[in-house]
Amino acid sequence: MTQTFVFLALTAGIALITWWHCRAAGARGTDSKEYFLAGGGLSWVFVAGSLTLTNINTDTLVGWNGNQMMIILWWELFGVAGLLLLAWVFLPVYYRLGCTTVTELLERRYQSGHLRATVATLFLLGNVFVFLPVMLYTSSLFLQSLFDLQIPLLAIATITAIAGACYAIFGGLRAVAISDTYSGVLLFGMALLVAFLGLQAVDWDFSNIPAERLTLIGGRDSLVPWPILFTGMILWQLYYWSTNQTITQRALASKSLREAQKGCYAAAVIRATLVPAIVVIPGLCAYQLHGATGDATYGNIVREVLPKSLSGAFAAAMVAATMTSFNSTLNSSAALYVCDLHQRYFNPQVSVPKLSVITQVLFAFLGIALVPVYIGSASIIQLVQELMGVFSIPILSAFVIGLAFDNIDARAVIATLIFGAIVYWGGTTGWAQLHAAHPDTIARPLHFVHVGAIGLFLNTGFALAINRFAFGRRASLNRPA
Repeated sequence: MTQTFVFLALTAGIALITWWHCRAAGARGTDSKEYFLAGGGLSWVFVAGSLTLTNINTDTLVGWNGNQMMIILWWELFGVAGLLLLAWVFLPVYYRLGCTTVTELLERRYQSGHLRATVATLFLLGNVFVFLPVMLYTSSLFLQSLFDLQIPLLAIATITAIAGACYAIFGGLRAVAISDTYSGVLLFGMALLVAFLGLQAVDWDFSNIPAERLTLIGGRDSLVPWPILFTGMILWQLYYWSTNQTITQRALASKSLREAQKGCYAAAVIRATLVPAIVVIPGLCAYQLHGATGDATYGNIVREVLPKSLSGAFAAAMVAATMTSFNSTLNSSAALYVCDLHQRYFNPQVSVPKLSVITQVLFAFLGIALVPVYIGSASIIQLVQELMGVFSIPILSAFVIGLAFDNIDARAVIATLIFGAIVYWGGTTGWAQLHAAHPDTIARPLHFVHVGAIGLFLNTGFALAINRFAFGRRASLNRPA
């Protein structure tokens, strides 16, 4: 009963603080910039908090700790580079062009609303069919493991989705960013405590853990083979932090470019110093105690080491993390649909708040319905990374080509998006299926990160060739003034 009271009190407290901040900001406007960019009024503190907690959520904590390996640190450390590239390279361009969505950059560079709409659609497919259901699944799995609940995962996911959607629907990005920041303070405090208590539980001894789980130099069969650090690892980070609407939208909502950059720097410091401890140590401690336990690892170790008096607080932190990531994705998805699709092709004078509510409700229900698809995945976080490549590398290619070259026909880039998805799928899933069917004649497939790096170069070459020979336009290197 005490744990339940603490859980409800903290959850309600975060909601109350968020309401108070939003109320103090004054009446909210009804245009796209106000609703989706908080009227450009976020300080660097809320930018940093929202960037951090939109990324660090249950699929991160459950997924990375579920791997029970130190080597996954590379994904988080490379995220520091991704944040710096966002601050130094992309934000100045976005702010100069006054973008509400990242896809506006593509429209300006290629002079094509159709390309903008195409990329927005790809973002939406990824958000609705991958990220939303995965967030709900991992949070539900954690709560089920932590409290040994006999409630179906889908029921837990539904409650979480409804609560998270309320922030995005009724408060817009301002409420999302504020709740992110305060939830982040609670989450990081509790997650660091779990890491410390886990180390105490194993007497700071990892002697029972195989060396391959403690190394930072991955072999061929590792989740992170060392060569990918020099090929495609940075590309995934570049896509995620600089061209992904859900993330970049937070930085676009700041008072100024300088304020947004300060938020990115603060988020980078958090990622370099605090994040490694909370995504690796609990999983390794769980392995030392019980061996491999998969995606149930984090819930189990928290239940084992955390005093019962704090379980309600930790549950509140994890639910808050899920809700903030979920509502962030809902809000950015609504921004993409409203700004890039509906206002362009259906009704430019539509009521933004009304349409946004309808859109977010629909996306939330789709996310709930797709939760069963991900139940039983061997490594949920690795699955997400692999699925991202189908749309992330083609989208990143469109941005890279647009920033690097002038005189590119938008139709060549649209063709490249399709080409890039086929190349990535063929180089990962298709190749793996062929190898499984003919192991003696077909070589083992490359790591999906290698495939992404190769895909970027192939996509660029394909776009330039189509641009020249199909549309008769000769590209030239962009030389910014």
